[in-house]
Amino acid sequence: MANCKFDKEIARMKRIEGQARGIARMMEEDRYCIDILQQMTAMEAALRAAKGKVLAIHSGHCIEEAVQSGDAAAQREKFGELVDLFGKMSR
Repeated sequence: MANCKFDKEIARMKRIEGQARGIARMMEEDRYCIDILQQMTAMEAALRAAKGKVLAIHSGHCIEEAVQSGDAAAQREKFGELVDLFGKMSR
């Protein structure tokens, strides 16, 4: 996996995975609910940041490639994917 465009985001996701395990452990230990909720909020923020970065990578790579190709069908497909994604994100 040398020089993968997602290397930093993979590392970020592994940290988020550790946060999720930590939250589960807090719940198992019957820790104070507000502490658990604060950790969940931090994990959600980290996940939003990762999602934004993956979207930026997609825009700078996949969408740019479709635009530069001049292929109208590929451009419509990529645009449609984004519209669908934004629709799901707004629910």
